[in-house]
Formats: sequence, C-alpha cells, structure tokens
Amino acid sequence: MKSAIEEIHDVTLVEANEEAYTKLKELKPDIVFNFAEGLVGVNRESHIPALLEMLQIPYTGSDPLTLGICLDKSRAKEILSYHNIPNAKFLVAHKMEDIENVNFDFPLIVKPISEGSSKGIFSSSLVKNKKELEAEVRRIIFSYNQPALIEEFLSGREFTVAVLGNDDETEILPIIEIRYDDFPVDVIPMYSYEAKWILDTKENSFDVFECPAKLDNELEKKIKDTVLMTYRVLRCKDWSRIDVRLDKNGVPKIIEINPLPGIMPDPNENSSFPKAARAAGMNYNQMIQKVLYAAAKRYKLA
Repeated sequence: MKSAIEEIHDVTLVEANEEAYTKLKELKPDIVFNFAEGLVGVNRESHIPALLEMLQIPYTGSDPLTLGICLDKSRAKEILSYHNIPNAKFLVAHKMEDIENVNFDFPLIVKPISEGSSKGIFSSSLVKNKKELEAEVRRIIFSYNQPALIEEFLSGREFTVAVLGNDDETEILPIIEIRYDDFPVDVIPMYSYEAKWILDTKENSFDVFECPAKLDNELEKKIKDTVLMTYRVLRCKDWSRIDVRLDKNGVPKIIEINPLPGIMPDPNENSSFPKAARAAGMNYNQMIQKVLYAAAKRYKLA
C-alpha cells in the first residue's frame, strides 16, 4: 500500500497504537489512508478515525459511527430491517435463557456479534436442533465474552460485492461468487474460519471465488440494488465490501457489511476487494489510489 500511494504523494507510516494521537498531532498530514482495525474492544475499528476527527485530519473510509455499527452485526441488521433491506431473520442471545425466544426454523447459524474475518464461525456454527443451538450459544457467550447472534441459514448462492466511491459516483465492482462445490463434506457451505484460514491459503489450490459471477440480468440488478441501498443507509464512505446470500426463494439478503475491507496485495491470496478491482481493470496501486482520491474529493482536497 505504501508504494501505491508513494507514486503520487509523500508517505509517512504511523502505527495504530497508543502513540498514534501524538504522532498524528505532530505530523498533521494532509490526509490519512486508514486501514487500522484497532486493538481492543467492540469499538476498536472506530479508534483511529475518532482521533483523526478530533484532530481535524481528513481520512479515507467510513466514520467512527458507521464502523462501530457495522462491526456490531445486530445493530447493522436492526438498521437494515428498519429500512426494509432484506437480511436473515435474527435474534441476539445475551444469556442462555434467550434461546427460548427463537421462533424461526432450523438450520440456524450462530456467530459472535462483533468479530471479523470469520472469527468464531466454524462448521459447528451451523446448528440443526435445540441441543446444538445451546452448545454453540454457550461457546460464543463464554469463549468470546460477547452475545451470540442467531440467524436463519440462507441456503442459496453467496456473493461478496466491492463498492467504491461516494454519492452519484459510487460504483459496484464485478461481483464475486463464493462457490462451495469443492468443499470437503465435513466443512459447512460457508466461508467459515476453517475455509478462510485453513483450506483457502496461497499454498493450497482451493480457489472458491468466481469473478465476475455468472448472473442473469435480473439477479445481478437485485444484488446491486440491495448492496447500494445498504451502502447508503449505513452511510459508508469511499469503499466497503458487502456480503450477500440468497434465501431459498432466491431473494438476495445482506449477511455482513465490511467498511474496512481486506486488501492483501498478492493475487494468490483470495482477498476479495483486490480481486474485484482487478476484474474491473485496475491493478493494486490504481485501486488504492482510487480509494484515496474518493476520500480527497469528499473533503474537497482534489
């Protein structure tokens, strides 16, 4: 990333730790390219942007409020539901007794409420009965020290959609489908922790991504419309990656919003945003520069 920005600007690296405030105050940069996911707490992704707002330093990406909401999956889903944007039925279990309030059909998915990168999502997360549900909710509450999000399982195709830009210039990059045809029989058809970090490595021939996804015009429009509404309702800025899965009736439903998308530069690693950018005709450096330009234009610096 540093080399990408150095093609057009001078760059100083600042570690996103306790010393960041002092360093940023002294540097007073024109703009910060933020990709800090934070160190601790449910608001960890909001820490650096909040500091930058306090110091009145422009930065790329969404603001602290949007970052905090999107990391808390239930809060994001509440907002989507209010705006009638399709997402899976859900319930938050703060304690074991909350399981009694589940009123939708098995199978269900159980996951931590505020983790990223598939942390806490394993093959056991797909539960088919009350006993399995109790075991998974207990695992989340006591192992991750946070509530468990219980969702209906969406049985259709899965996609991840990269979005770039703001307002009328917002563009959706070529849609990626995550295909589960080659998954081992003991791994659930989800991009779980096992799939993302054990099976899908650059050393393994396990490319589950298809980009651009093979879609008919009607389904492609539905996915894009749903993603764009989500991006705008949650007030995402400059870029995001939004995960979508079809229900049994083929309706696209939002799974998760990633306003700080992963951007590993190596094409051999299945990093979704760079993969979509390459399919759109951008190389890695051009992608980074385009995100930076979108932010600079938003702040009227460009």
